[in-house]
Amino acid sequence: MDIQVTNREDGWRLDKFVMEKTPDWISRTYIQKAIKSGEVLVNGTSKKPSYKVKSGDIITLKVPEKPKLPEILPENIPLDIIYEDRDILVINKQPGIITHPIPSHTSGTIVNAVLYHCKDLQGIGGVMRPGIVHRLDKDTSGVMVIAKNDLAHQSLTKQFKDRVTEKLYVCLVKGVPTRPEGDIEISIARNPVLRVKMTTTQSEYGKPALTHYKVVRRFGNIGSLVFAYPKTGRTHQIRVHMKYIGHPLMGDEVYGRAKEDEQFEIYRQMLHALSLSFYHPRTGEKMRFIARLPKDFAKAIENLNKFVDQLRNGN
Repeated sequence: MDIQVTNREDGWRLDKFVMEKTPDWISRTYIQKAIKSGEVLVNGTSKKPSYKVKSGDIITLKVPEKPKLPEILPENIPLDIIYEDRDILVINKQPGIITHPIPSHTSGTIVNAVLYHCKDLQGIGGVMRPGIVHRLDKDTSGVMVIAKNDLAHQSLTKQFKDRVTEKLYVCLVKGVPTRPEGDIEISIARNPVLRVKMTTTQSEYGKPALTHYKVVRRFGNIGSLVFAYPKTGRTHQIRVHMKYIGHPLMGDEVYGRAKEDEQFEIYRQMLHALSLSFYHPRTGEKMRFIARLPKDFAKAIENLNKFVDQLRNGN
């Protein structure tokens, strides 16, 4: 296929331009390799990924066939249901379970469980993510809403996109933030080296991200219980933003120093989606749901309190 560079894209890196113009299932790694091997041409000539395209350039590339999606099967996995009606299902997601299947992991997910619980979800939102309008990381727990029909899917997807929803997370972070309350506003992009990680950035590749936080309890100087209010919905947003201000989440193997937190019986990132507000897709009623803390999170708070008490008593 041939694509002409417009004035809007003048000066973009070649790899960014190609990424923007190809389907989202094509990875950045694939695009980088294609450019370096000469499979992407600029006006008939091979260029480096860092080449700055110019308005009027003709970019020639071959888009590979989309890989065949695996069949996603219903599985009898228990769900902690907070609320359900004919349009929506609200659950308290437990830690350790992936939200939706990926090509390398097609079973044991929230989607597999929801397909078993709701018999008519196939096709709503796509084969791999039926009913899913937002997601929580594997080791993040808390409130999630699932759409049970197209009406609900369209409404909820738009509410998340337009930032109509209100989200409150609770997390345990290392140390004590200097400011007890504030905004963290810096763009987030995928880490160019480790693709499973995200990073803060001021480059053109980043997407704007804003998180408001408030310290609600201190555990000496060891850690803090923090309320986080993400105003945008970027991948790993709270985890990346808290690391950015020097207070990564306890138990976070990707962005923190998780091993040292095992003394408090913390074995996963301490992040829980405490509440979620949105407008019901059929009635328009504003609804707010709260997901109770899982046992491991409550135990971590208890252990931190005990540790601080021991320090104060000189034990």
